Amino acid sequence: MDALLISIGLVSLAEIGDKTMLLAIALAATWRRPTPVVLGILAATLVNHAFAALAGTLAAQYLDGPWMRWVVGIAFLGFAVWALIPDTLDVEQADAVEITSWGIFWTTTAAFFLVEMGDKTQIATAGLAIRFENLPLVVAGSTIGMMLVNGPAVWLGEAAAERLPLRYIRMAAAAAFAATGLWVLLAG
Repeated sequence: MDALLISIGLVSLAEIGDKTMLLAIALAATWRRPTPVVLGILAATLVNHAFAALAGTLAAQYLDGPWMRWVVGIAFLGFAVWALIPDTLDVEQADAVEITSWGIFWTTTAAFFLVEMGDKTQIATAGLAIRFENLPLVVAGSTIGMMLVNGPAVWLGEAAAERLPLRYIRMAAAAAFAATGLWVLLAG
């Protein structure tokens, strides 16, 4: 259960103000059809984080004992620093073109999948999978965490996102990553 809850919490905090959240807002503002955007984000996150957690689970088989603890602990301390750096997203406004719900879904899925590659939430998912060695719970938790942030971002849009205290949220995410890194390093 720790794998699920910690994955939800860390990924949620890390995602607030992240470039994928900004992409979710941009896609929702462009097409004003939130359902296919949310479903595309869900599909992309499930696939992306399943690959990340699988990579983490495989890495855990080769990183035994103190090596695993040091790699994962230091990685989470690195995530803490990374979480303090604000993300930006350059999105060109598309011409107003009629697009189907399926087109919005597939465009969102592809864009979100590509933007999430190498992102801190994807790498954190791999680190969580290494730490917990529980692929289903880590994928479920990281996906729930992503959707807890991106779902409302799509539905409420840019106006709500602009009112979030992103600086303090980034600081909370950094503190959570640092605490997790220290916990991993000192628990062994």
